[in-house]
Amino acid sequence: MIRVVLPAHLRTLARVSGEVTLDVVGEVTQRSVLDALEAQYPMLCGTIREHGTLQRRAFLRFFACEEDLSHESPDAPLPEAVVKGKEPFLVVGAVAGGWI
Repeated sequence: MIRVVLPAHLRTLARVSGEVTLDVVGEVTQRSVLDALEAQYPMLCGTIREHGTLQRRAFLRFFACEEDLSHESPDAPLPEAVVKGKEPFLVVGAVAGGWI
């Protein structure tokens, strides 16, 4: 089982609390995890990836095992700790701000 942690606004949209678990068929990659997530929670389609291109939305980042995977290939294998369910795959909303 793959563990996924979503930002609060996406948890609210998907009507879940805490992390979600997914069955991922085949190699565990960003693409396969997000495909499984959108299949299990169709209301998330288009919220994490663009509808047409399936590219990551600009204000979301992907992390696993304390590494930013946002610019990695969507087909690159995720770390073994994620595959074995020891660590979650994190979808994190970007934080912006500054001085006024």
